[in-house]
Parts: sequence; C-alpha cells; structure tokens
Amino acid sequence: MTHPLILPMAAHVALAALLYAALTLARAPKVWGIGRRRDGSNPWAEIEPRISANLSNQFEWPLFFHVACLLQMQQENSPGALLLAWAFVAGRLLHAAVQVFTVNVRLRGLVFTLNFLAVLGLWGLLLAGP
Repeated sequence: MTHPLILPMAAHVALAALLYAALTLARAPKVWGIGRRRDGSNPWAEIEPRISANLSNQFEWPLFFHVACLLQMQQENSPGALLLAWAFVAGRLLHAAVQVFTVNVRLRGLVFTLNFLAVLGLWGLLLAGP
C-alpha cells in the first residue's frame, strides 16, 4: 500500500515538472527561434526570468518538506502530517502563480508563509514524536 504522503510529494514533483516545461516553452523563441515575434523578439522575455526563479525556489525550502515527509513515513500515520503536506502543496502552487504571473513581492511573501509554516508544522510533529 502506498503511503498517503507520497501523493503530496508527487504533486510537488509534478509542479516542478510543469515549471520545467513552461521554462522550455518560454525560452523556445530565444534558443530555437520557435515562436519569435515578427521583429525577432521573444514574447515570453518578461515572464521567463520569473519562471526560472520560481523553478529554482522549488529546490530550496521544499527540500525540508520532502525530508520531513520521508521521516514522517517512518512513524505512525498522522492525519495532521497529511493535512500539512497538502497545505504545503497548495501554498507552493499559489506561490508559483504569484511569482510567475505578478511582480507583487508582498503577496508572494504572504503566500510563502503558508509553505514555511506547513513545513515547520511537519517538523514539529516529528519532534513531538508518535
């Protein structure tokens, strides 16, 4: 039987894969000339750096999420852990949307707080023990 925490972990991996695909498409006009404007410019030039930055973010704080989930899997199932894991994924999705589609740093910080607190909660459960 698959552990329930695998699903939110896989959802985060899927988000990273989606961002890789989006970055590839955003870079296609510059790298391969596919989708260039008539003047030769890249229609995605403004959004490409934000996609790239967000993709980099998927390998920073989320590392602690994946480690906490793996450690949680070694303990008794905690419904709180599963709830926190899905809260993390929801926060990552929101964070990606805000970072890629806006330049609102304040909102991005607020959304990041969801991810941050969810991971701290997972680690808190680990420290509290079974």
